[in-house]
Amino acid sequence: MFWIDTHNHIYLPEFDHDRSQVIERSIEAGVKLLLMPNVDSATHGPLMEAASYYPGICLPMMALHPTSVKQGFEAELQNVEQSLKENKFVAVGETGLDLYWDKTFFKEQVFALKRHAELALEHNLPLVIHSRNALNEIFEALDDFRNSGLRGVFHCFPGDVTQAAKVIGLGFFIGVGGVVTYKNGGLAKVVEYVGLDHIILETDAPYLAPLPHRGKRNEPSFIKLIGQKVASITGASLAQTASITTRNSMQLFGITTTDKLN
Repeated sequence: MFWIDTHNHIYLPEFDHDRSQVIERSIEAGVKLLLMPNVDSATHGPLMEAASYYPGICLPMMALHPTSVKQGFEAELQNVEQSLKENKFVAVGETGLDLYWDKTFFKEQVFALKRHAELALEHNLPLVIHSRNALNEIFEALDDFRNSGLRGVFHCFPGDVTQAAKVIGLGFFIGVGGVVTYKNGGLAKVVEYVGLDHIILETDAPYLAPLPHRGKRNEPSFIKLIGQKVASITGASLAQTASITTRNSMQLFGITTTDKLN
């Protein structure tokens, strides 16, 4: 039985003092691949360093996070475009819209999201979408890409079953993390509705740790706790949950070798 953590920030300073031990715990827990989204130019170096130091385990993505879309973001987008040309990534991510903290650069965020979608198509990569207080706005932005072959995941899905149906209709997966273990999170209803075939698992480490670790630093080894909750909701066995969500992840991110997973 093995798992894939499709979204974590293992390269951030929160793991600087024990990154190797965290990754060892991950592997021991059966979480064999750790997919890492970029934030902006400040995280590009640590991201690529982690990918280089843990080859075949830590797999990088490249994008500009919506909360980093500010004055002069065009230079950041150029860095993303250049890096995608020069390096190998498993996805364009994470991009999206975030209207929780600041709406000042909403139009710029929409522009950046659409540009990332274009880049995903150009490089034949999935798109990893961050959404906070902005699901309907993202649906509107992605209308231009219907029937284009664009694929991806709505990371840390924050919506209801109706919005989940729209995500699936767009050809995207639902990203399920620690929030599914929270009593009033609302994600359990979505998981029950969409079923395992439309789900991939993630931690978003070091953020959003599942119960019983809520409020503490999250880490990839906790994927199994998320998987256990998903299994209890869907009625599947833990082995079935691991198998199907891992299959979904490999399909979406183009992971064709299982050398690291056996």
